[in-house]
Amino acid sequence: MLGSASVILDDHGRILLVKHGYGELNWELPGGRGEANESAEDTARREAREEVGVELEIDRLTGVYWEPEKDMHHFAFRARSTGEARVHDRSEITEIGWFDPSNLPRPLSDFTECRITDAISGRPVRVQTIGPRIWRR
Repeated sequence: MLGSASVILDDHGRILLVKHGYGELNWELPGGRGEANESAEDTARREAREEVGVELEIDRLTGVYWEPEKDMHHFAFRARSTGEARVHDRSEITEIGWFDPSNLPRPLSDFTECRITDAISGRPVRVQTIGPRIWRR
């Protein structure tokens, strides 16, 4: 199984985050699980359209994260959006916002912070194993 998320940056270096309406009610990167015959990049593009109504211009892959607990690979991309972001399905996403990377909202997982850091660092693509989420409240 694979999932993809995008660290979407605006012209001011702020990151687009969505707030989930389920689970931990946390802030997260736009993204989700892949569908049959869908590449990681196509998943990122589709999820951005479905969750916040934007098309993506993907700059690059920034990380591949293996989560053995869920038998899942997560792909993260650095991207820019075309169009104005807005909430599409309030049962899944309750809010969206643009945030400075030094002042991220809570609750937020350590995994989300890791993907943001990797995307804005300019370092080569990271490939790593991740453990259970630690929540920043």
